[in-house]
Amino acid sequence: MRVLKKYKQDSTEQIRYGEQLHKAAEDYVTGVPLPPQFSFVKPTLDALLDKQGTKHAEIKMALTNKLEPCAWTASDAWVRGIADLLILDEESKTAWVVDYKTGNNKYPDKGQLDLMSLLVFAHYPAIDKVHSALLFVVKNSVIKHKVERKEEDALWWMYRERTARIEASHSHDVWNPKQSGLCPWCPVRSCEYHPKH
Repeated sequence: MRVLKKYKQDSTEQIRYGEQLHKAAEDYVTGVPLPPQFSFVKPTLDALLDKQGTKHAEIKMALTNKLEPCAWTASDAWVRGIADLLILDEESKTAWVVDYKTGNNKYPDKGQLDLMSLLVFAHYPAIDKVHSALLFVVKNSVIKHKVERKEEDALWWMYRERTARIEASHSHDVWNPKQSGLCPWCPVRSCEYHPKH
């Protein structure tokens, strides 16, 4: 889907709902009232917005292969990430990164939180600690995580190992299927692990 661009994710009611909630939360950070259907997230958003620091909604961050910040659309961008909510408190050298999730909390990906923390460290040198969370708003569940700058090198090493596998697949044009609990929602129905194969 993301590399060969052979498959497209169909827009579903769940995807549209998630997009609408993300937009409502983004607007709320800038002072726009929440639509009534999303009022249930107001207490959580208010608690986040009460934290000390500068608030940024839907902020895009990208790095080159040399881990240098670059423009989102730069041709040499190697890794990209979007923080649904980023709060920067340079006085305490602390940041908070929140990713809103409208789906199930059965398969949380903490690796996403590591990557967002690494992006914050690269873009904001004054930050030494990142508190992050996957906020499953419909399930009323939070997966919390914390990364300190001293962990940066080890985390990049793990991330580069992961991307090396992708780069090897790309250079050899070999894309081995990987089974997961998300297979029923994958658009690649020709895959042996898809229930409708």
